Amino acid sequence: MKNSYFDLIDQSYYFPQDGFDLKDGYLSFHGISLKYLIEKYGTPFKLLYLPRISEQIKRARNLFNRAIKNNGYKGTYNYCYCTKCCHFSHVVKAALREDVHIETSSSFDIDLILKLHEEGDIKKHTILVHNGYKTESYLQKIIDLNKIGFKNSILILDSKSEIKRVKKYAEKLQSPLKIGIRMAIDEEPQSSYYTSRLGIRPTEILELYNEQIKGDKTLSLKMFHFFIDSGIKDNLYYWGEFQKALKLFAELKIEAPELKALNLGGGFPIRNNLGFEYDYEYIINEIIKNIKTVCLESEIEEPDIFTEFGKYTVGESGAIIFSVLEQKKQNDREVWYMIDNSLMNTIPDAWSILEKFILLPVNKWENEYTKVNIGGISCDHSDYYNSEDFNQQLVLPKYEDEDKEPLYVGFFHTGAYQDSISGYGGIKHCLIPSPKLLIIDRDDKGNFVDSVYRNEQTVDEMLSILGYQKSGHDPKI
Repeated sequence: MKNSYFDLIDQSYYFPQDGFDLKDGYLSFHGISLKYLIEKYGTPFKLLYLPRISEQIKRARNLFNRAIKNNGYKGTYNYCYCTKCCHFSHVVKAALREDVHIETSSSFDIDLILKLHEEGDIKKHTILVHNGYKTESYLQKIIDLNKIGFKNSILILDSKSEIKRVKKYAEKLQSPLKIGIRMAIDEEPQSSYYTSRLGIRPTEILELYNEQIKGDKTLSLKMFHFFIDSGIKDNLYYWGEFQKALKLFAELKIEAPELKALNLGGGFPIRNNLGFEYDYEYIINEIIKNIKTVCLESEIEEPDIFTEFGKYTVGESGAIIFSVLEQKKQNDREVWYMIDNSLMNTIPDAWSILEKFILLPVNKWENEYTKVNIGGISCDHSDYYNSEDFNQQLVLPKYEDEDKEPLYVGFFHTGAYQDSISGYGGIKHCLIPSPKLLIIDRDDKGNFVDSVYRNEQTVDEMLSILGYQKSGHDPKI
């Protein structure tokens, strides 16, 4: 009996499923023919499917608004995109077309905001939530934004020491500077430290407000910020920290009637395996219901709700496609599939924090399957990927070295953070170049439109970054 790779997937998961299907034996991604892209552009390549960004934003917004209506909640819902997740203009602009608000993390994000405004992609009424440590440069640029008319710019205090410097800058404005306070949370039990370095200790927030903010006509407290790094999860840890935050918010709201917004921070998870299950509707309804209950009990106004979704917004739009160059049997039990780039360079989260991505073959689904490890072409011991649902080993189709068509494999839902962390366009480990990047969109008639955003790095580009002058020698010699 032949046990094909397709049989394995078909028996293990619901397949086809959202974003993944087979057409003539080849995998498609969000309806895109990967076979077509491989034949047109070769491998390796990265792709970003921009319509997925819009789909994710609309989905979250609809679920929150439905929960607000069902619970008779009086506040509004506001979707923020975190620029740090992916700074590419085509990604940020795709999000802005859905009327999202923006979260910034550093002074350099302000330059990005100004460029977007110059190009007509962001309006001055857009809400800007400024997180991160406030350097002098960051503070000055936030003030500059206010001066040119970005009146919905909200500076989030991350440390008690920031308030004195913030006041010095706020005095330069004609109207009060909108600010928020971020609450430090206790980390998960397995964390290497107990309390997050980000935010202000809960026991110090009321004192900070009453002594440094209340009555100051240059400041107006608008937002309470609560952030869980591991994201919004249906577990005791998340709900426990969430309840602590709600209690403190209610206490602060009583002291500060001008406080209007509760920022949940954190993010929704995305699918990192074909068996992924997460009840978004249930979680959102519980969030709204819990906030409403606390407000009723405390007899306070129900706040406007903000979320900061970065990975959720762009993660599922991304993929990286490789060719398998060679299979190596290094002992009696282990087989390595060697791909045509470096995993450390292209999906750094996989080796740095052991993040998982959906790994699927593009072709050869009717072949028998086998357990394998994936190896990159760098010389580094850590340049591999070998952990999935199947007993900590990957399962992919078998193939023969003499096959006319090589095996193609793809890592999917890689759109968030990978290019930022690996330093897109910069120097990579072992001087292995960044793959070409493709942008996939749809035209007005719904047809796919593919284009090359940037080709694979050249040798000259990399040597120039490293300070080597271009020589007259032919690099082929």
